[in-house]
Amino acid sequence: MRYMFLWIRKNKTTHECITMNYCNYCPGYCCYRLKGSVLLIDSDDINRLARHFLISDGEVRKRFMENKNTFKVKEDGSCILQSSNRMIKRCSVHTARPKQCRRFPYDDTCPYLEREDLLTAIQPRVERSLKDSWLKK
Repeated sequence: MRYMFLWIRKNKTTHECITMNYCNYCPGYCCYRLKGSVLLIDSDDINRLARHFLISDGEVRKRFMENKNTFKVKEDGSCILQSSNRMIKRCSVHTARPKQCRRFPYDDTCPYLEREDLLTAIQPRVERSLKDSWLKK
């Protein structure tokens, strides 16, 4: 099943209008790690998160980072900072989210809504995560 919520944005380079998914209604497909993908976090992102949580950069690395430049993930493969108790707007650090998250889907349509294979890989994980969270209540 596809859910498509669209808005129009002008490409900054070509000035063409691009149809984009409307992220406010998305359950966070892009917040799940797929095999071979990585979210790159840089020092600016770490510092922004540190200010958000009022902790040191080192504490951000300790609590949330896996290896040097990416977030830890939960058992279901979702970002450690993704809330499981909401259906939409699930990023718990939206105002402090990393640059790569801010730029996605990079002046293009959302690949999770355009490619059936990606949606098929992610949708069951989203549903399981939400169901598990709701059953705990």
